[in-house]
Amino acid sequence: MNLPPYSIFPNIIGDKVSLRQIQPTEVNGIVEISYYNAIQATAVEQAIEMQGKINKDYTDGNSIHWGIIDNLTDKIVGTCGYYRGLDKGAGELGFVLLQQYRGQGFMTTAIALAIEFGINNIGLKRIWAETTQDNEGAIKVLERLNFFKIADLDDNGIEYEFISRRYHS
Repeated sequence: MNLPPYSIFPNIIGDKVSLRQIQPTEVNGIVEISYYNAIQATAVEQAIEMQGKINKDYTDGNSIHWGIIDNLTDKIVGTCGYYRGLDKGAGELGFVLLQQYRGQGFMTTAIALAIEFGINNIGLKRIWAETTQDNEGAIKVLERLNFFKIADLDDNGIEYEFISRRYHS
């Protein structure tokens, strides 16, 4: 296991998107997709406070949170990361995309990069994600990337787990 924090924050560069640390000056542009413990920010100040908590979680070795960057514009289009379970060799993968970028392949590409990092760099043995049954976009991304539904949860929730022969023997 190679848990955060790392001596240098891991930036991951893909063809369409890159994953990198969110800078304080960028929080203003992602208030609508800023969450902490499933609570959505409603103001810039709250989003800044949440980003501070996310950064502390990273420093404490409990999570890693990336901004998803459109390589053509260098703008943040969403966020993703691992938020729970790292110390047990598992990672809950969370992700959210700004409305205007949905349906363009950004999230599928970003999550594929995050999965590869989780397995090859952190050493995760299990990756899972939770969403709601009415979040069709998230379900499509998960199923496209070899996540399989494993449980119905309370409050209309569902849990998916990543399964791939490519990474597991």
